[in-house]
Amino acid sequence: MASSHSSSPVPQSNSSDAFFKKETDATKRFRPVQSLPDVCPKEPTGNPNNLRDSPSLVADQQRWTIYHSKVNLPAALNDPRLAKRESDFFTKTWGVDFVDTEVTPSFYLPQITKEHFALYQQEITPREKVHERCKNICTPKDTFDRTLLHTHDKSRTDLEQVPKIFMKPDFALEDSLTFNAVLPWSHFSTAGGKGNRDAASSRLLQEKLSHYLDIVEVNIAHQISLRSEAFFHAMTSQHELQDYLRKTSQAVKLLREKISKIDKIMCEGSLRVLRLSLTRNNCIKAYNKLKLMATVHQTQPTVQLLLSTSEYVGALDLIATTQEVLQQELQGIHSFRHLGSQLCELEKLIDKMMIAEFSTYARNDLNRPLEDDCQILEEERLVSLVFGLLKQRKLNFYEIYGDEMINTAKNIIKQCVVNTVSQIEEIDTEVVVKLADQMRMMNFPQWFDLLKNIFSKFTIFLKRIKATLNTIRSVVFLVLDKNQKNRDLEDTLQKNSAKESTVDTEVAYLTHEGMFISDAFGDGELPAGAADTASQRNTSPNSEPCSSDSVSEPECTTDSSSSKEHTSSCITPGGVEMMISDDMKLTDLELVRLANNIQELLYNASDICHDRSVKFLMARAKDGFLEKLNSNEFVTLSRLMEGFILDTEQICGRKSMSLRGALQSQANRFVNRFHEERKTKLSLLLDNERWKQAEVPAEFQDLVDSVSDGRISLPEKKPTATEERKPAEFLVVEGQKYATVGTVLLLIRIILEYCQCVDNIPSITTDMLTRLSDLLKYFNSRSCQLVLGAGALQVVGLKTITTKNLALSSRCLQLIVHYIPIIRAHFEARLQPKQFSMLRHFDHITKDYHDHIAEISAKLVAIMDSLFDKLLSKYEVKAPVPSACFRNICKQMAKMHEAIYDLLPEEQTQMLFLRINASYKLHLKRQLAHLNVVNDGGPLNGLVTSDVAFYTGNLQALKGLNNLDLNMAEIWEQKR
Repeated sequence: MASSHSSSPVPQSNSSDAFFKKETDATKRFRPVQSLPDVCPKEPTGNPNNLRDSPSLVADQQRWTIYHSKVNLPAALNDPRLAKRESDFFTKTWGVDFVDTEVTPSFYLPQITKEHFALYQQEITPREKVHERCKNICTPKDTFDRTLLHTHDKSRTDLEQVPKIFMKPDFALEDSLTFNAVLPWSHFSTAGGKGNRDAASSRLLQEKLSHYLDIVEVNIAHQISLRSEAFFHAMTSQHELQDYLRKTSQAVKLLREKISKIDKIMCEGSLRVLRLSLTRNNCIKAYNKLKLMATVHQTQPTVQLLLSTSEYVGALDLIATTQEVLQQELQGIHSFRHLGSQLCELEKLIDKMMIAEFSTYARNDLNRPLEDDCQILEEERLVSLVFGLLKQRKLNFYEIYGDEMINTAKNIIKQCVVNTVSQIEEIDTEVVVKLADQMRMMNFPQWFDLLKNIFSKFTIFLKRIKATLNTIRSVVFLVLDKNQKNRDLEDTLQKNSAKESTVDTEVAYLTHEGMFISDAFGDGELPAGAADTASQRNTSPNSEPCSSDSVSEPECTTDSSSSKEHTSSCITPGGVEMMISDDMKLTDLELVRLANNIQELLYNASDICHDRSVKFLMARAKDGFLEKLNSNEFVTLSRLMEGFILDTEQICGRKSMSLRGALQSQANRFVNRFHEERKTKLSLLLDNERWKQAEVPAEFQDLVDSVSDGRISLPEKKPTATEERKPAEFLVVEGQKYATVGTVLLLIRIILEYCQCVDNIPSITTDMLTRLSDLLKYFNSRSCQLVLGAGALQVVGLKTITTKNLALSSRCLQLIVHYIPIIRAHFEARLQPKQFSMLRHFDHITKDYHDHIAEISAKLVAIMDSLFDKLLSKYEVKAPVPSACFRNICKQMAKMHEAIYDLLPEEQTQMLFLRINASYKLHLKRQLAHLNVVNDGGPLNGLVTSDVAFYTGNLQALKGLNNLDLNMAEIWEQKR
C-alpha cells in the first residue's frame, strides 16, 4: 500500500537513554554538516548550555526528537472513512454506495471463476519456488550501501513506472483520447465473463492508479525535504545582520556629534556674515528702487521730446520699458497708479501719428516727378517708420501704400494724355472737352508716341516702387534674422546652464562625501563652472561689496531681465544703421507672411500698370481704330507692348496677364482681318485665273531664293537694278523648274506673309497656323473645283479644260507641297511642346495635295483611255500598214507629250506615259481577242506586229521617252 512506500527506516539505538537517531539521507552522507550560529533572538551567542525546553534547530540537528516525526502524506490523503479499500475506482467520486448497487450480469459475457486460472497456476508455481530459492542464496553483500547509493536511481525508477501520459503539460481528462488512454474500457467490455470479472478489472485499475499516486507523492515529499536547508541558512544569517545594525547605529551617533561641533565652530560666524551682507544688499536695492522711480517720473517729458523729432521707435521703446518696470519693479506704488493708463493712451496716439506719417510718406514718394532715377525718398525716415509699425504690430500698413499706387497710376496716364494733347494743334480742347475724345482724335503716330511715353513712365514708376518695397522687406528680414539669433542664443544659454547645473551637482556630491574638489579632479581637469564655484566659496568672509557711496550707474538697474533692453545694430541695404530691440513681439510666421504680402504688393503694382494700360488701349479701340491698322503698324504696336510686358516681368518677377490678354485679343482680331483679306484676295485671284503658264518676275525668284537660304521672310526691295531683270519662264526652286500660274506666285508671297507675321507677333502663332492651314485647304479645294471639276468653264469662260491646264495645275500643287515641310518646321520652332499636336494639320494638307495630284494624273490617263477605247474598238487587221487607227493614236500621243513635257519633270512624264501605255495595251489586247487574232506567225499576226512596231517607234521617238520599256508582248493571249 501507499504507507509502505513512505515509511521511515526503523531507528537503531545508539545510547543508553534509548534515544533514536533517524537514518540520515544519502545526500547528507557525502556532505558534512556545517556549524551554524543559533537564530533564536533569546540565544544571540548560540551557547548550547542555555537551551530552553523547546528544541533548537541548530543544536539538535544530530539527535532525534519528537519534532523529527513525520506524517505519511499518502496515508493522510487517502479517505479513512472508506470501509473497503478494494472498492471500485468510482467510489471516490460517486460515494460508497456506488458498489452496493447490484448490476445485472450480462447474458452475453461468460462467468469467469478461479478454475479458469488453475492450469496457469500449476505451470507458474514451480517457477516461482525456484526464483525464491535463488533469491535467498544470492543475498547482496552490502545492502545498506547499495540502498544509499541507489536511492536516487530508485526514485527515478519509481517515477519511470508512471505512464508518460500523466506527465504531459496538457493532460486533461476532458479530452476523449486522454480519458480512453487512462481508463481502458476494453478491460470491461471485451471479456465474456459476468460482473465478477468487471469488478476484478476495476479493482486492479484502482490499485494501479493509487500506486502511481503514491509514487508521485513520495517524490514530492523528498524534494521538499531537500529544500529545507536553504531556509535554515537564511535564518542563520539574521544574527550577523543584527551585529551590523548595532555597529551602524554607533557610527551614526558619532557622526552626529561631529557635525554638531562643526556647526558651532565653523558655520555660526559665516552665517552672521551672510546675514549682514544680505542686509547691505537690501539697502542697495532700496536705493536703486528710489533712483528708478526718479527715472520713471521723467518718462512723459522724454517721450514728448522724442515725438517732436519723429523718433517713434525710441518713444515706443521707452514706453514699453516703463510699462514693464511699472508692472514688475514698481507695482503697487501709489504715486504711479495713473501712469500706466497715461502711457497706453500715449501709445495709441503714437500709432495714429505713425500711420498718418506713413500715408504722407507714400503719397510724397509716389507723386514726385518721374525722372530716370529710382532713389528712395528719405530712406532713414522710411526705415524708422517701418520699425515703429512692426513694433506696434500694425502689419497692414502696406495696404496704405497699395491704395496710393492705384491713385498714382491713374494720375500718370491722365497727365501724359494732357501733355500730349496740349502739343497737338489740330485738337481744339475747348470744343472737345473729354480726354478720351481728345485722345481718339490722334492719328496712329501721335497715339503710338503717347502710349510709348506712358509705358516709359510706368517702367520708372515700377522701379521706384520696387526699390521702396525692397527696403521695407529688408527691414522685415532684419527683424526675422534678429529673432533667429535670439533663439540660437537662448538655446546656447540653456545648454550652458545645463552643463553648469551638472557640475554643481558633482561638486555637491563630492563635498557631501567628505572629499575635496582638488582630490576629485586632477590638475587641469577642473571644469570652468566648478572652478568659479570654488573660487566663490573660498572668498574671505570678511570681504564686502563696494559701499553704497560707490554704487556705479549699472548697479542702479533692476534685476528683472525683462526690463533690460538688449539692442543690436543692423544696417539696411541702403546703408541706414538701426538699433533693433529684443521686444519685437512678432512670430516668424507673421514676419514671413508680411514679407510675402509686400512681395505680392509689387506684383499688384505690375497688375495695376497693366490694367490701366488695358483701359487706355480699350478706350482707343472703341471706334475700331486698332482693327484698321495695317500689318506694319500692328506689328510695331505689338512689339512695343511685348517690350513693356517683358520689362515689367523683369522688374517684378511675375507675369501679368491682363495686358497680354488684351494684346492677344487685339491680335486675334488682327489675325481674323489679316486672314479674311488674304483669303478674299486668293478667292478673287482663283476666280480670274485662266490656268495658263505665267512668267516669273525677278522679285518672286528672289523671294524663293531667300526661302531656299533658310530665311522665311519677305526680302527688302532692291534698287532699280532688280527692275531691269527680265521675267523668267520658269520658277527655279533648288534646281528644279516649276511652271506656275500667277495665282500660285502670289499665294507663295501670302504664305510668307503669314510666316513673317508669326515672327513679328509670337503670341498669334497658333492662330496663324490654323488660318494658314485653312488657306492652303481652300486653295486645294477651290483649284480642284475649277480644274478637275471644270468650274473654270463658267467662272472664267474657258472653252475646255485641256491636258495642259491639268498638267499646270498638278505642277502648281507640287510647288506648294514642296514648301509645306519648310512651313511646318518654321511653325514648329515657335510652338510650345504641348502645342505640337497642331502640326498634324500640315500632314493632312500634304495628304490632300498628294491625293489631288494623283487625281489629276488619273484624269490624264482617263482622257487617253477613253480615246483608246474609241479608236481601238473600230480597229480592223488589214492593209495598209500602219493602219489609220494606229496613225491617229500616235498623233494623239504626240499631242499629249507636247502639252505636258514642258510642264512636268521628265520622270513624271515617263511614269504618266507608262500608265497610258498600259491602258493602250489593255484595250488592244481586248480588241485582238475580239478579232480572234493570235500570235501564230500568220498574216494577221504580221499586220498587227507591224502596227505595234509603228506605235512603239513613234512613242519612243518622243523627247525623253526613248528608253521607255513598253513591253508590247503583253497584248497577246498567253497559251495555256
